[in-house]
Amino acid sequence: MRRHPPGSPPPFALFPAAIATFFLVLPIAGIISRMPWSTLDELLRSSKLTEPLRLSILVSVSATVLTVILGVPLALVLARMEFRGRNVLRAAILLPLVLPPVVGGTALFFALGRRGLLGGALGAMGIQLPFTTAGAVVAATFVAMPFLVISVEGSLRAMSTDLEAAAATLGARRSTQLLLVTLPRIRTSIAAGAALAWARALGEFGATITFAGNQPGRTQTLPLAVYLSFQTDPEAALALSLVLLTVSVGVLVILRNHLVGR
Repeated sequence: MRRHPPGSPPPFALFPAAIATFFLVLPIAGIISRMPWSTLDELLRSSKLTEPLRLSILVSVSATVLTVILGVPLALVLARMEFRGRNVLRAAILLPLVLPPVVGGTALFFALGRRGLLGGALGAMGIQLPFTTAGAVVAATFVAMPFLVISVEGSLRAMSTDLEAAAATLGARRSTQLLLVTLPRIRTSIAAGAALAWARALGEFGATITFAGNQPGRTQTLPLAVYLSFQTDPEAALALSLVLLTVSVGVLVILRNHLVGR
């Protein structure tokens, strides 16, 4: 009689698992099956792709840099400081993970737009964010930062503080402990969180089109170009989708061990 490893799924679980796999893989197969392979090289070199790709790289990389600069200290505060309302603050910070992107863009508009909460102050300084490239960066940062925060905070919570305590007994300042002890120990989580944030920023659509608009050469990133091309040039939309699909698969391959667990 064949013995199965402890914890292996029972036979009745295989059928719904197969349906779920088919359901998730079928759309990807649909894109690949309809891909215009004979003209793909020409489509990839056309201005319909190169300009949105350049802008997407600019926006996503800028958003990732902001995410790391602001998100790592935020994760440190959430993981290592006890204060009233911390759980409420964490819920607010992670809200973009579940918030519909269009709602996020609307919230940004009424916060940072000309008539928003900070719109007047920004306007007085000559800063205008809606419908600009900077606005696209802000929208991408808003939706991407929670991915880094949740990754780094989880790593900090799971990590022992013994080495920091030992460094403190040797006279190291808190800034020295952070730079030489804490951050090197969570560099993998920071890199993984940054990669997830970059992939999310690269694929951002709803908040960007609501807050920054869809202006070619200024705010039209790859996802927006896919949306526009799908209505007028389906082959170009497929080529643009292939670029985003390739990037997404690459990020998942790189982060496989971090996401699944070693």
